[in-house]
Amino acid sequence: MASSIDFRPSRRRLLQAAGLALAAGALSPWRLRADPTHRSRLILLGTAGGPTPKSDRAAPASAIVVDGVIYVIDCGNGVARQMVKAGLDLGALRHVFITHQHSDHNADVGNLPWLAWSGPLHTRVDLWGPPPLTDMTRQFLALNAVDIHIREKDEGRPPLAPVLVPHDLTEPGVVMHDERVKVTAALVQHPPVTPAFAYRFDCPDRSIVFSGDTRPSDNLIKLAHGADVLVHEVMYLPALEKLIGSEPNAARLREHLLASHTTTEQVGRVATEAGVKTLVLNHFVPGGGNPPVPDDVWRDAVAPHFKGRLMVGHDLMEL
Repeated sequence: MASSIDFRPSRRRLLQAAGLALAAGALSPWRLRADPTHRSRLILLGTAGGPTPKSDRAAPASAIVVDGVIYVIDCGNGVARQMVKAGLDLGALRHVFITHQHSDHNADVGNLPWLAWSGPLHTRVDLWGPPPLTDMTRQFLALNAVDIHIREKDEGRPPLAPVLVPHDLTEPGVVMHDERVKVTAALVQHPPVTPAFAYRFDCPDRSIVFSGDTRPSDNLIKLAHGADVLVHEVMYLPALEKLIGSEPNAARLREHLLASHTTTEQVGRVATEAGVKTLVLNHFVPGGGNPPVPDDVWRDAVAPHFKGRLMVGHDLMEL
């Protein structure tokens, strides 16, 4: 990317971002605290589980913001819009982490930086996740070459290809470390998808762990040991049986869900064994339904197995 490009945000852009943030704070019932300087923000952008769009929850995605820099974890459909609704500046996106290659987690891994690039984003975005992330990025650029070329020529935008920098992850350990956060990955079990990762973000003020999709995992327990926050997927079996009962492939779907996800009882035990301070339920299975599973049902199913702070996640909740 040419060094002559001015990456500094304009005053107008800063004012727009500030206005969006104020609006999001006024509208969202899930904003729990103000954002102190130099402290991390955790925003649940989408909390549904599964690829089918839901009316009451957006697709899986979360964001951590440290010193104004945005790290996105998973990219379900519609994540760019969820970021705008949360008052986040798309131009501040710098890193995207994908836990595993399932469509509810990777559908917008290319779309997010592409749509941000059509607006305020002009700086490098590193993409981290299991293979074939590098090949997916190449194919994404080829698929959208017509639009990209038009916007580069007609609107004078910098080339998009150098902005997207993918990294294929195959092994656990520290995968990224900058001046704000250290990100450590652990292999979890989400058969038949492999590899599948959980991520731990050690921020200046606290540690935040994302389980990704997994059945109960010793590797995750070790990764989350003593963490301040564990954001963990959850499955409620009574509602699940009702939901899939009418599916023609109910037997196979039930087998997959039981083998690759974590029940309400199990997630409480995992959080207790890891010794985390706060457990945030996320990636709800079932994530929709008519009517949806009430918050108190989720809470009451987990609480007997975890005595720390327990939060039932919702879209745009900030912790």
